[in-house]
Amino acid sequence: MKGILHWLKSGSKMKRWIFLILLGIVLTCYGIAKILVEKEMQFIDAGKVIITFVIGFTFIVLGLIFLNKRNMELFIEVTDERMKNKKNVNVNSLIFDKKIYDKGPKIVAIGGGTGLNTVLAGMKKYTNNITAIVAVSEYGKTPNNSRRALGTTLPFEEVKDSIVSLSADNNNEMEQLLNHEMINDKLRGLKFSDIYFTAMKEINGNDTLSIEKSNSIFNIVGNVIPVSAEEMQICAELENGYVIEEKDKIPEVVSEKMTKINRVFLKPSNCKPAHGVLEAIKQADSIIIGPGSLYTNVIPNLLVNGVAKAIKESKAIKIYINNIMTEPGQTDDYTVADHIKAIIEHCGEGIIDYCIYDTGEVIPEYIKRYNREGADLVEQKIDDPAIKRIKFIKKNISKIVDGKIRHDAGLVAESAITLICNDLKYQDKESDPEYLMLHTKLESDKRINKLKKEKKKVEKKAKKKGIDPNDKKKGTKQSKFSAKYSERIKSIKDS
Repeated sequence: MKGILHWLKSGSKMKRWIFLILLGIVLTCYGIAKILVEKEMQFIDAGKVIITFVIGFTFIVLGLIFLNKRNMELFIEVTDERMKNKKNVNVNSLIFDKKIYDKGPKIVAIGGGTGLNTVLAGMKKYTNNITAIVAVSEYGKTPNNSRRALGTTLPFEEVKDSIVSLSADNNNEMEQLLNHEMINDKLRGLKFSDIYFTAMKEINGNDTLSIEKSNSIFNIVGNVIPVSAEEMQICAELENGYVIEEKDKIPEVVSEKMTKINRVFLKPSNCKPAHGVLEAIKQADSIIIGPGSLYTNVIPNLLVNGVAKAIKESKAIKIYINNIMTEPGQTDDYTVADHIKAIIEHCGEGIIDYCIYDTGEVIPEYIKRYNREGADLVEQKIDDPAIKRIKFIKKNISKIVDGKIRHDAGLVAESAITLICNDLKYQDKESDPEYLMLHTKLESDKRINKLKKEKKKVEKKAKKKGIDPNDKKKGTKQSKFSAKYSERIKSIKDS
């Protein structure tokens, strides 16, 4: 009884559909009664009765459909945490997203740094079956007194950043909490994440289990796994034979010695993968490698014992996201082909099926800033016999964030999901729920991106003509002064 009364509340929006069903029943019954009562009926009268019956039956069907839909919306509003403290939330999109998260493909992302976090931020919009495999290496860094007092064994900086990227909420509260630097004199030099992971290790007994438990504590989309349960020492051998045994000193020494990296290797060489790493790779529908520092984030993960072999044996789609810019002291003058060849030389063939790389259409002003630091655009050279088996996809996947050239999380994810959809289509799985939902979500995102681009074009044209695009009175021209100093005026207003 209480449930029925809840339906009749003013905010439930159920009464309209109940009324529609009742109206449909009345019209349908009227049509049936008319047929039963009338012995003789003319053609026009018969037509009216049929139309009345059809309309009534249609009202019943539509009423039941929308009643069930609204019932689902009420259920989502009550149970979905994303509805809390939010107004004007599209409940329909939440219902759709729940299906996507539950039915989405199994994605394994391997790498580190901002590149990996970009991939994770984009992919979590399509699936919750994400596993981030991250490096654990800060070997050579001298810990401060506070960190030494904690006695932490593994550096969790990369793990912490991945957890933040996979956060279910899009707010910055988790990032602020985990990155908070302690003010207390005894804890100076420590972040909250250092204290948290130390406490988790004391409770659970080991680092891997601590991270596994953290995935559920922070309610993230997917899982984060360290590539190894022991800290890796990343070493580099240069072309002149010189060996660097501290990861952070590799770029500096390479620049000083005026040479290139010949290879990177791990100490110990038989570094074992953490629990769950090989299983995640074997079960994956798609494995995404990169973007990230080639020699200090990407390749070291692949060198862990058994990881490269598991990737080669996996039936998943293997995608490599190439870097947009070169890195001083690591990949100076590298082309797209050079990046892939370096991976093949270290791990062998079969690691990559597809390579997605940027079009390189970046505003020269930003490239010049990178040039001053010794970096440049990665040359788009792919005509190398050593990589002829790999399929290349050239897409605009870059954006400018705070004056820096970065991968666009949405566009990177869209490119990877397109490949997964095409593979499902090739396997004649177009009727599968997974394909249908991914394809629908993909098309929806493409339409949204298209509208955003069109809006930007309109705004640019308006500015060129001296028209304020935000002016409610369209077509209102600005004064010459306003047109010339509009940016300056806006910054003054903002401040």
